[in-house]
This record gives sequence, structure tokens and C-alpha cells, in this order.
Amino acid sequence: MRDLAQPLSLRALSETSGFSTFHFHRVFKALVGETPNQFVKRLRLERSLYLMSHAPRMSLTDVALHCGFSSSSDFSRSFRQHFGQAPRRFDLDAFRDMRRADFDRLLGEQYEPPQFNVMDAGANPDRFEVRLRDLPARSVAYLRVFDPYQAGAVQKASERLIAWAEQRGLADGQWLGYMWDEPEIVALADCRYDVALVVDDDVPEDDIGSFRFPAMRIAELDMCGDIHLEVRALDWLYKTWLPHSGYVPDDHPTFEAWVGRPFAHGNDHFELTCQLPIRPA
Repeated sequence: MRDLAQPLSLRALSETSGFSTFHFHRVFKALVGETPNQFVKRLRLERSLYLMSHAPRMSLTDVALHCGFSSSSDFSRSFRQHFGQAPRRFDLDAFRDMRRADFDRLLGEQYEPPQFNVMDAGANPDRFEVRLRDLPARSVAYLRVFDPYQAGAVQKASERLIAWAEQRGLADGQWLGYMWDEPEIVALADCRYDVALVVDDDVPEDDIGSFRFPAMRIAELDMCGDIHLEVRALDWLYKTWLPHSGYVPDDHPTFEAWVGRPFAHGNDHFELTCQLPIRPA
């Protein structure tokens, strides 16, 4: 569910899935742990926190409408019910610090020191450089990973999709990874990550999904190193480059565009380009 600003009815969702409304509702809750309505409302509220963080010039009314709420009062009421405070009184920095601590703690259990400390805004010890680029529309075949920060979860999904691609002579194409949720906002267990391969046509098969991204402008930077370097690269993109760029994040995930196949060098060394979709502020 990418375009959260559009109305989403249970009937429309069930028709897309091919199930009856009743069966879709039961299957969805069994798989996701929330009803479709609860799931969509949570995504809209989490998206509002993302915009409040990275597009601070947007008014709360604009945030509300952009995230699919009917009015600012509807947004404020839903926000207060979910987070316990009105949007204007919500301590967003403290909330992000709490989520970041959870993120650092989990990754710190899986990787060797140094720890995943937040890089101060303005610091650029790795001398990252951004390129702006316009990408054409792209179709992808993908596998979704829920709770992706479990040790080995993304790597296992990558191996499955690589095996699928090898059987079809597609494995040397452009591989992508992208997170639909920001871990400084969304609980780690609720995050969703896609392992994906750019393909010429839609190729849904078994549990392999297909999705088409529209043309987009991106800010990208190259990185070659360990997971600590990638965390610093994303911190720098969001906290140093973006606020002074004249852009805000577009309604797409941030991509990892792999050089070669995912995890070609194991889990300790990555060669990829971080791509942040953007639009004018």
C-alpha cells in the first residue's frame, strides 16, 4: 500500500486479492495480526511521523491530507488515540530516539563493534557525495520480508529469489532492496523489506510478487563497506544532505541498488548505491 492518500475500502482490497470480503478479512488478520482497517490507519499515522520528521515545512493539515485522513481534526483524533497525545504536543525527537535505541541494540547483537551510534547532523567523516538522477519507470519481481532485522532473514529471502532468477536467466540483472518503513519510526517487528530484481515484464509466480515503480528523481550515493558504513550513509542522507537540499522524500522507499547480486560478499561487506527518492519541497 504505497498511495495512502487514496481511499481504501475493504471491498476494493478483497476484490484485488480475489477473495470474498469476509474471507479476505479473516486471512489478512491471520497473516498480519491486524484488521485491514487497523493496518491502514497505522501506516497512515507512521507516514505522518515520517513527513513531520523529514518535511517539517508541511503544515499538519497538509500532512493529514497527504496521509489519507479526511481532515486535520480526523488526523488529530486518530493520532491522539494511537500515540496518546495530539500531533502538536508529541515529542517526535524522543520517540525517534527510543526507536533508534531499539534499532542499535538489535543490530549491535548481530554485528561486531563499533556500535551503531547516531552521526551528528553536519558530520561527513566518510566524505559521501550525492548525485541527482532521474530514473525511468521500473518493474520488479520481489519477495517481502516481515520483521527483516531478524538475523539472516533478508539473506535467506535473497537466496530464494536468486535461485528463482537463475532458473529463468535473470540473475545478472539489477538487484534492489528497499524498506517500506523507517526503523526510527516503525517498531522493528512491523517493518517490511523487499528483496527485488528489475525485470522487463510483470512475472508474478507462486509467492513471487510484482510491482511497478513510476519514474522518479533520486539522490544517490555509493558505498563500499560494512553495515556500519551503510547506517552512516543513510543517516547522512537524511540528517545532513536532505534538510538543506530543497527537496523532501517522495512517496517511495529508499533503495539499496546492489552492485552484482545481493550479499555477494557475505554479510560483512556490501557494495551498493543508496537511492533516496525525492521531490521539490
